[in-house]
Amino acid sequence: MAALAYNLGKREINHYFSVRSAKVLALVAVLLLAACHLASRRYRGNDSCEYLLSSGRFLGDKVWQPHSCMMHKYKISEAKNCLVDKHIAFIGDSRIRQLFYSFVKIINPRFKEEGNKHGNIPFEDKIASVKVDFLWHPEVNGSMKQCIKVWTEDSVAKPHVIVAGAATWSIKIHNGSNEALSQYKMNITSIAPLLEKLAKTSDVYWVLQDPVYEDLLSENRKMITNEKIDAYNEAAVSILNSSTRNSKSNVKMFSVSKLIAQETIMESLDGLHLPESSRETSAMILMNVYCNKILKPVDGSCCQPRPPLTLIQKLAACFFTLSIIGYLIFYIIHRNAHRKNKPCTDLESGEEKKNIINTPVSPLEILLQSFCKLGLIMAYFYMCDRANLFMKENKFYTHSTFFIPIIYILVLGVFYNENTKETKVLNREQTDEWKGWMQLVILIYHISGASTFLPVYMHIRVLVAAYLFQTGYGHFSYFWVKGDFGIHRVCQVLFRLNFLVVVLCIVMDRPYQFYYFVPLVTVWFMVIYVTLALWPQIIQKKANGNCFWHFGLLLKLAFLLLCICFLAYSQGAFEKIFSLWPLSKCFELKGNVYEWWFRWRLDRYVVFHGMLFAFIYLALQKRQVLSEGKGEPLFSNKISNFLLFISVVSFLTYSIWASSCKNKAECNELHPSVSVVQILAFILIRNIPGYARSVYSSFFAWFGKISLELFICQYHIWLAADTRGILVLIPGNPMLNIIVSTFIFVCVAHEISQITNDLAQIIIPKDNSSLLKRLACIAAFFCGLLILSSIQDKSRH
Repeated sequence: MAALAYNLGKREINHYFSVRSAKVLALVAVLLLAACHLASRRYRGNDSCEYLLSSGRFLGDKVWQPHSCMMHKYKISEAKNCLVDKHIAFIGDSRIRQLFYSFVKIINPRFKEEGNKHGNIPFEDKIASVKVDFLWHPEVNGSMKQCIKVWTEDSVAKPHVIVAGAATWSIKIHNGSNEALSQYKMNITSIAPLLEKLAKTSDVYWVLQDPVYEDLLSENRKMITNEKIDAYNEAAVSILNSSTRNSKSNVKMFSVSKLIAQETIMESLDGLHLPESSRETSAMILMNVYCNKILKPVDGSCCQPRPPLTLIQKLAACFFTLSIIGYLIFYIIHRNAHRKNKPCTDLESGEEKKNIINTPVSPLEILLQSFCKLGLIMAYFYMCDRANLFMKENKFYTHSTFFIPIIYILVLGVFYNENTKETKVLNREQTDEWKGWMQLVILIYHISGASTFLPVYMHIRVLVAAYLFQTGYGHFSYFWVKGDFGIHRVCQVLFRLNFLVVVLCIVMDRPYQFYYFVPLVTVWFMVIYVTLALWPQIIQKKANGNCFWHFGLLLKLAFLLLCICFLAYSQGAFEKIFSLWPLSKCFELKGNVYEWWFRWRLDRYVVFHGMLFAFIYLALQKRQVLSEGKGEPLFSNKISNFLLFISVVSFLTYSIWASSCKNKAECNELHPSVSVVQILAFILIRNIPGYARSVYSSFFAWFGKISLELFICQYHIWLAADTRGILVLIPGNPMLNIIVSTFIFVCVAHEISQITNDLAQIIIPKDNSSLLKRLACIAAFFCGLLILSSIQDKSRH
């Protein structure tokens, strides 16, 4: 009864809401969101520096999230590189002195907070040629004015960055009198033109006063109230912002520290000075404001302008524009031709005569339509991760953000289950299901920032290894059983794997190795193909006639394992091979192939394990050792129960080991050898019981069919800043934002999967002569791409 209700409900949903209607809804959502964000940018301004300096919130206890953009955490080397030959000056009271110390500690963490508290404090790193000074001027008065006035003279070297602010001393010394506030207004009015003049050549920031925690203030500070501080801040903002009549003030208000203090001032030791973590956040904000536009860190989107279009990107934009125009022209012509063939009325009978003409869809129409849709999708990719139209936020990991979605998708996966068409081990539906739930877990892992939690990281490494295990298993099985080593099969696989990545490399201006998983799968596919295709070609049909061929295949696999071991422990040889041109253009990242070596080495044995498992399984299947009937256990009851027990123990043992990992480097070193334990344990648990082998989750299988597209698309339209952050389509509501962005992301991935399949049929024809011509064109295209890429690299340097 429940099954009948489920099927009826599913049929009812599919009747009213199909994949096609979902994609239309996603398109409408994208257009509305783009229009809203564009209007917001026009109304509120497009300067993310203002957001960084004035707004944000805490994620957890100590992680500050600016509004609409991402903040980079600068390392010592990065800070020195940015500030080389720079002079930064901090002018003000004890609060500014605290900010000075925190800023200097980004450059030199060993710098101690010592010396005369009520005097000037210099800092200089002679190696990096960085100079940072603190100038003690606790009041906005003539002394501060004279200090600033000296810098306005043409003959004097000016600091590159000036950070100023003061008020609490004026409140304290004058006991919070109204006359002191009036004098403060007069003094800051006289300083404002000088600051404005300096701001034309230097970066000038006025730090607004942080609130105090009045209950902790000492008796001699009780007059410093938050009401007084607000009055002083209002005076500073109104005067400094009105210092220029016809244009916006160049003096930037550093008001974000107020927001930080509101959340953390309760942790203050004296009620006046902020705790160290808050000062560090303010100093890091200053570093981001100045350095992001210089170093352009990927995960520091605040204060970064949109990157200029490269020559290749411009050509890609022209190509997609022409494709869209071409398809529209083709559509209009086709529609007019269709109108001419409309049913006409027979004057004698009064009935309609139908001119039924089944016009087949031409390859040109499919080609133009596919590139038209792809062009629109790529425009969305660019808007999300390059054009600064949509917002971005930093990731923040909590156990709940990872495990609650995992439980949710697990419930959905179990609910949507169906009977399999066949009950063989690792049948198509089961492998799609496996890919699907693994991909969903990996997506949740990425968006939640769970890589910081080592036990989760180690289990995700097993999932990536399991994908590669399936690569070895699937391609070995195909070549072993079918014996099809033709060029058409190779080209089809390579096209399906690499088409989207090649397009993204062009549109998003990223190297091929950036999308590391596709190069990994591509190389391993070619390794499998070469291993089996080289003489002597040994396939199942040949081996069945003579057992000697089985031994020959095992020798091939042994030689492959030997090559893998050699390259794994000979980094120099590996790097020499992949540093050769043009391979270097594919596998280099940041000027070297180390990242590629690390990725390859991390899962170096698992493809071999997949091939070996496929060989053993198919051999056992051929000899009818396995019982793969519906509902039957894979082996006899005793053997099945024993293997199930061993599998469960092995599975749990690996999980316990992974959960007890203390050092990522050490665990990564062991991972290649032990990951296969949990993979094989899962396969046996999933396939030994007949009832488990007879059902699969259609929910997970649906996602499994587009797993590659999901993995690649997440880089730019679900995550942001090349996976370092999260795309924000709907600000202020994280849950709704995840729902909407996920819906659009899945629809886009599904559409790209269909586009890839359509183009594969046209670009990779079965006829060998036509295929060779297409391959010549593709080779010419990549040669042109390499030439243009070289020209771009030279112009950048």
